[in-house]
Amino acid sequence: MAISLDAITLPDNLGWTDEYDWSPVLQQTEYSLTGALIVEEATRLAGRPITLTTPDGGDWTDRATVDSLRAKLTANTTMTLTLHDGRAFNVRWRHEETPLEAKPILEGLANPDAAALYHLTLRLIEV
Repeated sequence: MAISLDAITLPDNLGWTDEYDWSPVLQQTEYSLTGALIVEEATRLAGRPITLTTPDGGDWTDRATVDSLRAKLTANTTMTLTLHDGRAFNVRWRHEETPLEAKPILEGLANPDAAALYHLTLRLIEV
């Protein structure tokens, strides 16, 4: 199964680099006047970061796909991300960071065509 963001097919080898760098539990601690530790915990309902990156030497992305992704940056809508294993997530762009990063494989092309290749990083957040 291919990776897709809505109707856009993404490279098969995009890796979820921060899949296990997030905890679904929020915790706040403080000490009472008696010195006892007070622990408050709650489960996050959303907000998990999803960063997808092309590995070095990996399956690069063509410019036409990058242009399609860029068009989604301003749509300001919730999208569906579907991974290889069939898991699906409702996501939005993480605009507080660089949400879409596309670095050309061949530097210095003055007029790249739709087939020009890019190293891709998508920064999304589960909603």
